[in-house]
Amino acid sequence: MFDKKKIKNVFVEGAISPEKIATSIAHHQVKTNIGAHDIFLGQVRADIINEKEVVAMEYSAHVEMANHEFYKIREMAFSKFNLSCMHIYHSIGKVNAGEICLFVFTSSAHRKDAMDACRFLVEEIKVKVPIFGKELFADESHVWKVNK
Repeated sequence: MFDKKKIKNVFVEGAISPEKIATSIAHHQVKTNIGAHDIFLGQVRADIINEKEVVAMEYSAHVEMANHEFYKIREMAFSKFNLSCMHIYHSIGKVNAGEICLFVFTSSAHRKDAMDACRFLVEEIKVKVPIFGKELFADESHVWKVNK
Protein backbone atom coordinates (compact mmCIF):
# COMPACT_ATOMS: atom_id res chain seq x y z
CA MET A 1 0.00 0.00 0.00
CA PHE A 2 1.00 3.65 -0.19
CA ASP A 3 2.67 5.67 2.54
CA LYS A 4 0.20 8.51 3.15
CA LYS A 5 3.08 10.73 4.29
CA LYS A 6 4.50 10.62 0.74
CA ILE A 7 1.23 11.64 -0.90
CA LYS A 8 1.47 15.38 -1.52
CA ASN A 9 -1.36 17.81 -2.06
CA VAL A 10 -0.92 19.05 -5.64
CA PHE A 11 -3.88 21.44 -5.53
CA VAL A 12 -3.53 25.20 -5.59
CA GLU A 13 -6.55 27.38 -4.82
CA GLY A 14 -7.38 29.40 -7.95
CA ALA A 15 -4.95 30.07 -10.78
CA ILE A 16 -1.31 29.01 -10.66
CA SER A 17 0.58 32.29 -10.63
CA PRO A 18 3.50 33.14 -12.91
CA GLU A 19 5.47 33.83 -9.71
CA LYS A 20 4.92 30.26 -8.47
CA ILE A 21 6.13 28.92 -11.82
CA ALA A 22 9.17 31.22 -11.88
CA THR A 23 10.09 30.40 -8.27
CA SER A 24 9.86 26.67 -8.97
CA ILE A 25 12.19 27.04 -11.94
CA ALA A 26 14.61 29.27 -10.03
CA HIS A 27 14.94 26.74 -7.18
CA HIS A 28 16.47 24.27 -9.63
CA GLN A 29 19.53 26.37 -10.48
CA VAL A 30 21.41 24.83 -7.53
CA LYS A 31 20.73 21.28 -8.75
CA THR A 32 23.75 20.95 -11.03
CA ASN A 33 23.12 17.27 -11.87
CA ILE A 34 20.14 18.41 -13.97
CA GLY A 35 20.77 19.04 -17.66
CA ALA A 36 17.20 19.43 -18.91
CA HIS A 37 13.77 20.58 -17.84
CA ASP A 38 10.44 20.31 -19.59
CA ILE A 39 7.35 22.25 -18.64
CA PHE A 40 3.70 21.93 -19.53
CA LEU A 41 1.33 24.78 -18.70
CA GLY A 42 -2.39 24.16 -19.10
CA GLN A 43 -4.31 27.39 -19.63
CA VAL A 44 -8.05 28.03 -19.49
CA ARG A 45 -9.37 28.83 -22.99
CA ALA A 46 -12.13 31.31 -23.80
CA ASP A 47 -13.97 28.74 -25.94
CA ILE A 48 -17.27 29.59 -27.58
CA ILE A 49 -19.99 27.07 -26.68
CA ASN A 50 -23.52 27.53 -27.97
CA GLU A 51 -22.62 31.10 -28.93
CA LYS A 52 -21.43 31.92 -25.38
CA GLU A 53 -17.83 32.62 -24.39
CA VAL A 54 -16.21 30.75 -21.52
CA VAL A 55 -14.96 33.33 -19.00
CA ALA A 56 -13.62 30.88 -16.40
CA MET A 57 -13.39 27.27 -15.28
CA GLU A 58 -14.36 26.04 -11.85
CA TYR A 59 -12.41 22.94 -10.88
CA SER A 60 -13.53 20.48 -8.22
CA ALA A 61 -12.24 17.11 -7.10
CA HIS A 62 -12.39 14.54 -4.38
CA VAL A 63 -9.03 15.88 -3.16
CA GLU A 64 -7.82 12.81 -1.25
CA MET A 65 -8.68 10.44 -4.12
CA ALA A 66 -7.19 12.77 -6.73
CA ASN A 67 -3.95 13.21 -4.75
CA HIS A 68 -3.71 9.42 -4.47
CA GLU A 69 -3.98 9.14 -8.28
CA PHE A 70 -1.39 11.90 -8.74
CA TYR A 71 0.92 9.95 -6.41
CA LYS A 72 0.51 6.73 -8.44
CA ILE A 73 1.19 8.60 -11.70
CA ARG A 74 4.28 10.28 -10.20
CA GLU A 75 5.62 6.92 -9.02
CA MET A 76 5.04 5.39 -12.48
CA ALA A 77 6.91 8.29 -14.10
CA PHE A 78 9.86 7.95 -11.71
CA SER A 79 10.09 4.21 -12.45
CA LYS A 80 9.70 4.66 -16.23
CA PHE A 81 11.99 7.68 -16.80
CA ASN A 82 15.35 8.69 -15.37
CA LEU A 83 14.13 11.83 -13.59
CA SER A 84 15.93 14.00 -11.08
CA CYS A 85 12.72 15.60 -9.87
CA MET A 86 9.18 16.49 -10.84
CA HIS A 87 6.51 18.92 -9.75
CA ILE A 88 2.79 18.85 -10.49
CA TYR A 89 0.31 21.54 -9.49
CA HIS A 90 -3.36 21.68 -10.44
CA SER A 91 -5.90 24.40 -9.71
CA ILE A 92 -8.98 23.88 -7.61
CA GLY A 93 -11.74 26.48 -7.58
CA LYS A 94 -12.22 29.27 -10.10
CA VAL A 95 -9.62 30.04 -12.79
CA ASN A 96 -10.28 32.80 -15.32
CA ALA A 97 -9.75 32.41 -19.06
CA GLY A 98 -6.09 33.04 -19.85
CA GLU A 99 -4.85 31.85 -16.45
CA ILE A 100 -2.82 28.71 -15.74
CA CYS A 101 -4.62 25.69 -14.24
CA LEU A 102 -2.01 22.91 -14.63
CA PHE A 103 1.76 23.10 -14.16
CA VAL A 104 3.89 20.01 -14.82
CA PHE A 105 7.65 20.41 -14.46
CA THR A 106 10.10 17.55 -15.06
CA SER A 107 13.87 17.54 -14.67
CA SER A 108 16.52 15.02 -15.63
CA ALA A 109 20.14 14.76 -16.69
CA HIS A 110 19.09 14.58 -20.36
CA ARG A 111 16.30 16.18 -22.41
CA LYS A 112 14.67 12.99 -23.72
CA ASP A 113 13.68 11.74 -20.27
CA ALA A 114 12.44 15.18 -19.17
CA MET A 115 10.38 15.64 -22.34
CA ASP A 116 9.00 12.09 -22.50
CA ALA A 117 8.09 12.14 -18.81
CA CYS A 118 6.31 15.47 -19.08
CA ARG A 119 4.12 14.25 -21.94
CA PHE A 120 3.45 10.97 -20.13
CA LEU A 121 2.38 12.81 -16.97
CA VAL A 122 0.02 15.19 -18.74
CA GLU A 123 -1.69 12.38 -20.65
CA GLU A 124 -2.03 10.19 -17.54
CA ILE A 125 -3.42 13.10 -15.51
CA LYS A 126 -6.09 13.82 -18.14
CA VAL A 127 -7.20 10.18 -18.23
CA LYS A 128 -6.88 9.01 -14.63
CA VAL A 129 -7.23 11.87 -12.14
CA PRO A 130 -10.81 12.59 -11.05
CA ILE A 131 -10.87 16.36 -11.52
CA PHE A 132 -14.03 17.99 -12.81
CA GLY A 133 -14.33 21.32 -14.57
CA LYS A 134 -17.34 23.54 -15.04
CA GLU A 135 -17.10 26.03 -17.89
CA LEU A 136 -18.54 29.31 -16.65
CA PHE A 137 -20.11 31.93 -18.92
CA ALA A 138 -20.57 35.68 -18.43
CA ASP A 139 -24.33 35.21 -17.94
CA GLU A 140 -23.54 32.97 -14.93
CA SER A 141 -24.70 29.81 -16.69
CA HIS A 142 -22.33 26.84 -16.98
CA VAL A 143 -21.69 23.46 -18.63
CA TRP A 144 -19.56 20.58 -17.39
CA LYS A 145 -16.31 20.27 -19.36
CA VAL A 146 -15.68 17.17 -21.44
CA ASN A 147 -11.94 16.33 -21.55
CA LYS A 148 -10.38 15.86 -24.97
